[in-house]
Amino acid sequence: MSALSAPPPAFDPRDPLGVDDLLDDEERAVRDTVRRWCAERVAPRIADWFERGELPEIRELARELGQLGALGMHLEGYGCAGASAVQYGLACLELEACDSGIRSLVSVQGSLAMYAIHRWGSEQQKQQWLPAMASGEVIGCFGLTEPDHGSDPASMRTRAKREAGGDWVLDGRKMWITNGSVAGVAVVWARTDEGVRGFLVPAGTPGFSAPEIRHKASLRASVTSELVLDGVRLPADAALPDVIGLRGPLSCLNQARYGIVWGAVGAGRSCFETALDYATTREQFGRPIGGFQLTQAKLADMSLELQKALLLALHLGRRMDAGRLRPEQVSYGKLNNVREAMGIARAARTVLGANGISHEYPVMRHAANLESVLTYEGTVEMHQLIVGKALTGLDAFH
Repeated sequence: MSALSAPPPAFDPRDPLGVDDLLDDEERAVRDTVRRWCAERVAPRIADWFERGELPEIRELARELGQLGALGMHLEGYGCAGASAVQYGLACLELEACDSGIRSLVSVQGSLAMYAIHRWGSEQQKQQWLPAMASGEVIGCFGLTEPDHGSDPASMRTRAKREAGGDWVLDGRKMWITNGSVAGVAVVWARTDEGVRGFLVPAGTPGFSAPEIRHKASLRASVTSELVLDGVRLPADAALPDVIGLRGPLSCLNQARYGIVWGAVGAGRSCFETALDYATTREQFGRPIGGFQLTQAKLADMSLELQKALLLALHLGRRMDAGRLRPEQVSYGKLNNVREAMGIARAARTVLGANGISHEYPVMRHAANLESVLTYEGTVEMHQLIVGKALTGLDAFH
């Protein structure tokens, strides 16, 4: 029987377009490994952690993720897994299907802190920090955003001055820093007379503290901190030697945004599958609510946007693996996929009715988390302007 005359495979409501066929065996293996870990280790506890507003087992989770090879997994050498961009993306999808806070832990560790050292650090810095970070023994954080400067990092006030003996002295504040108060090392970006530079600040350095930010309504199962630098003295070799200027931190942000492109699909998938399961089991007026036209319209629209977002993420991942991915293209993915995941979460909540606000289901938790994901690594407006500049050649940022 020819391929043209062979019957198509059965329709799978959870993979309606057959996207799984586009993955190879190794990619599926990575995805399934992370999915199992999330189901066994995190899913039974995440609602409680979210309600309590803490991630009490973060150090244990980091070590377990290190054993999985998920930390800095797309980096080469120094104990890193050397995985493909698509494999890393699939891991981010599964982590965020569990919770955005867990994916943020991995993204900040690998795509921000570790990537900064791997891409811009000295060999000594790489040897000192990356193996321990890849194993999860050392957690890292990334200090760029400030209390008064988020979307405009060029106006940062944190300052590093070089003294006569070669030491650096840092003063300033950073805000909304994931992993900050549990990090063993902080990658801190500061203004110098030469331009913006990155510095590796070990925990416990005199003058450096990282008070945790409390009372969050989003990303509650995540450690978020302020970084305070009051006369922090660092040796000359604490500076990342291979970059001066904003291209250093922006290159790291592009890596993290790529992970969000995939992660948002995971949050959307969790919400959609919850709504689908609920609609086929919840009965009103004598039959499952999934048998009513308005509910089916919601499910169809959710599935459509979810599959489009997944295909976009996979396309960008293939381009990254081919060395052809541009930052503007990552902005397309971040802008679209987070926005659509939020729409899926809202629609899923209405399918669940009053149960949609209960933490017995993940939908409201995802909806709250996505409000943060929409903002960090570039707000909607910033990504619209990045795309707009790419389309017109005109800079509307100023």
